[in-house]
Amino acid sequence: MISDKTLYKIWVGLLLAGALLTSLLSNAQNIETRRNVEKFTSLLQIINYYYVDSTDQSELTETAVVAMLKELDPHSVYLSKDEVRKANEPLVGNFEGVGIQFQLFHDTILVIAAVPGGPSEKVGVMAGDKILTINGEEAFGKKVTNTYVMERLRGTKGTKVNVGILRNNQLPLIDFTITRDKIPLNSIDATFMLTSDIGYIRLTRFARTSMVEMQESIRNLRAKGMKDLILDLRNNSGGYLDIAVDLSDEFLPSQRLIVYTEGLRSLRIEFKATSKGDFEEGKLIVMVNEGSASASEIVAGAIQDWDRGLVLGRRSFGKGLVQRPFNLPDSSVIRLTTARYYTPSGRSIQKPYEAGSEDYYADLTNRFKHGEFMSADSIKFPDSLKYYTPSNRVVYGGGGIMPDVFIPLDTTTSSRFYTDLWRKGVFNEFVLNYMEDNRGKISRDYKDFISFKNNFNVDEPLFQTFVDFAATKSVIPEEDALLKSGDEIRYIIKGLIARNIWDASSYFEIISPIDNELMHALQVMQQETMFTKLIKLN
Repeated sequence: MISDKTLYKIWVGLLLAGALLTSLLSNAQNIETRRNVEKFTSLLQIINYYYVDSTDQSELTETAVVAMLKELDPHSVYLSKDEVRKANEPLVGNFEGVGIQFQLFHDTILVIAAVPGGPSEKVGVMAGDKILTINGEEAFGKKVTNTYVMERLRGTKGTKVNVGILRNNQLPLIDFTITRDKIPLNSIDATFMLTSDIGYIRLTRFARTSMVEMQESIRNLRAKGMKDLILDLRNNSGGYLDIAVDLSDEFLPSQRLIVYTEGLRSLRIEFKATSKGDFEEGKLIVMVNEGSASASEIVAGAIQDWDRGLVLGRRSFGKGLVQRPFNLPDSSVIRLTTARYYTPSGRSIQKPYEAGSEDYYADLTNRFKHGEFMSADSIKFPDSLKYYTPSNRVVYGGGGIMPDVFIPLDTTTSSRFYTDLWRKGVFNEFVLNYMEDNRGKISRDYKDFISFKNNFNVDEPLFQTFVDFAATKSVIPEEDALLKSGDEIRYIIKGLIARNIWDASSYFEIISPIDNELMHALQVMQQETMFTKLIKLN
C-alpha cells in the first residue's frame, strides 16, 4: 500500500511535470511564432529590394492578412480603418448628417421624409422636396449617385451645408442652411396591433438603440391593449450580443440561462436573465427564417429552450461564432473568432464550415435546391443532435434554430410580372410620380393614417394607370398575372403611398394581410392548444 507521503510526492511530481510540459509547449509555440514573423518580414524585404516593379507594401500586407484569415473560418475578417467605421454605423445606431430619407428620382435627389426632430425637419425641409443644389453646386444629372449624395450631406456634427430646394415644382429655389447633427438609425421597422390584443414588432438589427426602441414599442402596444406579442426577426442578421441578451431578458424570469459562449482558449461565460423583464407574461411567437442569424438565433434559441413561446418560420442561418475585435497599429481591426454560442440546452448555433467559405455561403442556395424552404421533411437531423426542453419537446442542434412551426416559402401569388415590377423598381417610381401630383389631395382627404388605412383603395382606374406605367418600363403582364398577383400589387401600392406620407411602420401595417407567414403566425397565436403544450415557467 502506498503511503500518504509517497502519494504526495507523486502528486507534486506530476504538477511539476505538467508545469514543465506547459512551459516547453509555450516556449515552442513562441519560437514558432517568432520564426513565422521573421519569415514574413524577410519576404516583404526581399520583394521590396528585388521585385521587378514597384509595390505597395501596405496593400501586400493587407492581402496576406485577408488570405490568412480566410483559412480559419468564414467570420474571422480584416477591416480597414474606413471599413470599421462603415461596419459599425448600423449598429451604433446613429450617424452625423442632415437627417433625410432620400431617393434618386429621374437623376434628382427627392426627399422621401425628414427624420423627426432632425436638422432638416427643424429648418423646414419636407417630404416631396427636390434638392437641386448643394453648397452652390448643381446636384442633379447622371453624376448624382447615392455615394455622391452621402458624401455631400453627411458630415461632422456642427458643420453646415447649404441646399437649394425645388418645392411643388415652383421656382425660385428655396435656400436652406442645415447644421449637421447626430441622426438616429432605427432598428425597429414596424410596431402595430394585428388585433385588439395581439401586437406586432419587426426588429431588423440588434443595435445600441434597440432596447430603448423595444421598450418604447412594448409600452406603445400595451397602451393599445396588447396581451400577446409576435416578434418578427425574419432577415435580422444580428448585431450586439449584449442587446440580444437584454432582449431575451424581457421575456424570461430571473436567473434563466439565455446563452453561453465557450472556446478552446475562452472559458465558458454564461449570460442569465434578471428580474427586470417587461413581458414575462403573455403568449409569444418569434418569427425567423433563413436570413435570421447570430443575435436573432440567440433570442429564438432561448425562447424555444425554455418553452417561453413558439418559434415559427424556417430554419435560421446558423451563425454561432463569437468574434472579438483586435486593434492593429494602423487603426484597422481583425475580428477574430474566439468562441461559439450555445443555447440554454447546450445546442451549438453554428452550422458546419469545414468544407470552406465558398460552400459555407452557398448553403442557403443548396437548402433551396434541396427543397428545405418548401418542406420540413427535407431536413434530416441525426439523433446525436437531439435535445429536450423542460416540456419534453424535441429541439435540434447542428446549426441554426429549427422552428416549432414550419412555414414554407410562399410562391403561390408570385408571377414573373410581379417579380419584374420589383426588379425594375416600377413600384417605387410609380408611387413617387403619383405622390408628385396627389400628395396635397391625400393629405387633405385623409387626416391621419387610420383614416387612410380604412378608406383609401387602389381602385380600378388607379390600378390600370399602374399597369400602363409598367408597360412603359417594358414590364408586361403575362397571361393570368393580374389575376394571380393583382391583390398583392394593390396592397404594395397603397403601402408605399402610406410610407411616403407617414413612416415605414405604416407600410408594413398596410401589407400585413398579404404577408402569409405573418398571417400564419396570427392563426397559431389564436390557437390556444398550441400554447398549452408549453410548461409554465416559475
